[in-house]
Amino acid sequence: MTTRRTIAPEELDTLNLADPRLHAESDLSAVWHHLREHQPVHRNPATDSAPGFWVVTRHADVTSVYRDNTVFTSEGGNVLETLLAGGDSAAGRMLAITDGDRHRQLRRILLSAFSPRALEPIVASVRRTVERLLREAIEKGSCDFAADVAAGIPLGAICDLLGVPDRDRAYVLSLTSSALGSHEADSTAADAWIAKNEILLYFADLARDRRDSGHADVIALLAGSQVNGLPLDDDEIMLNCYSLILGGDETARLSMVGAALALLEHPDQWQALKRGDAAIDTAVEEILRWTTPALHSGRTATTDTEVGGHLVRAGEIVTIWNASANQDERIFDAPGELRLNRTPNKHVTFAYGPHFCLGAYLARAEIGAVLAGLRDLVAQMEQTGPAKPVYSNFLSGLSTLPLALKAA
Repeated sequence: MTTRRTIAPEELDTLNLADPRLHAESDLSAVWHHLREHQPVHRNPATDSAPGFWVVTRHADVTSVYRDNTVFTSEGGNVLETLLAGGDSAAGRMLAITDGDRHRQLRRILLSAFSPRALEPIVASVRRTVERLLREAIEKGSCDFAADVAAGIPLGAICDLLGVPDRDRAYVLSLTSSALGSHEADSTAADAWIAKNEILLYFADLARDRRDSGHADVIALLAGSQVNGLPLDDDEIMLNCYSLILGGDETARLSMVGAALALLEHPDQWQALKRGDAAIDTAVEEILRWTTPALHSGRTATTDTEVGGHLVRAGEIVTIWNASANQDERIFDAPGELRLNRTPNKHVTFAYGPHFCLGAYLARAEIGAVLAGLRDLVAQMEQTGPAKPVYSNFLSGLSTLPLALKAA
């Protein structure tokens, strides 16, 4: 179905884990296993253009770093791209890269918009959208599951929450696809930088329009809120909308595409889902573990400390690899097997601790709607062409997946 070169542990000294091509074109399973067993805290060496960084691979160490946002701060950036470039200018203003009391206050404001009750109409809309898109794909006979089905689901939900007009949604999707990763191996950092800035400019305009507008959406919620007794300015609103649109769109979409591929490649699990032997809720958790669309998260040590017995100096970059932790044999029985009825399932796909994903409930509802839709509406799936990977050191998944779907 998909072919990637398997990297042997013996090649570890030649690898740069910040290289997007490595993750897109290679199977690193053996490398992650070797690191968990023998070098659970590994040093990725510096290059001519970027500093070295620590690579944390065991589940226990990953959750320990996630849990402590005092010693391991997000405010230097939370992904390799910004950390290796020297930091993130949005630190202290965007929820994902803010810690301490300001983080707690911002998170409390946004949680009200992401509660199950607040999301009821959004989730109902997601289910209708999934059914419509799957029926259209079935009627056409063939589709690119990534573009024709998955792309329209999480983006629509987040745009509903943010009040993005329908006419702008295709444009916003095109920008999010370029901002964190790329469909092409030869895309440059400049392409991603341009896309990110266009997203920021778009939401800056929207934030200005929404002040005192009477709208009932997340932008209006942020515009009417205060942190430390002061209202959020337009830049803070813009940056948090940017964070929500990227976090809420890309990762859920990649998990949906990965779910379709996983069911294709594991016909026994496809049939278990069809028969009802695997409940949707448990299947969602296993798909989240199996696909792990966010490969890593990054932190900066604020003081000299130890991780897994290794001394980490203040100021050093520490990366925690969900892609490895979700395959840790110490936590998961036979992690290399897809088991849609796996329970318990302590994956870290949504991170852990203070920065646990704000949109986890919505993402689970979206992936669950796709799995239920495939179960109920599709009798058979067939891959009709080559799948293409996303090129990123942060995101993992497919940018295209050509399928033929037959009605149940």
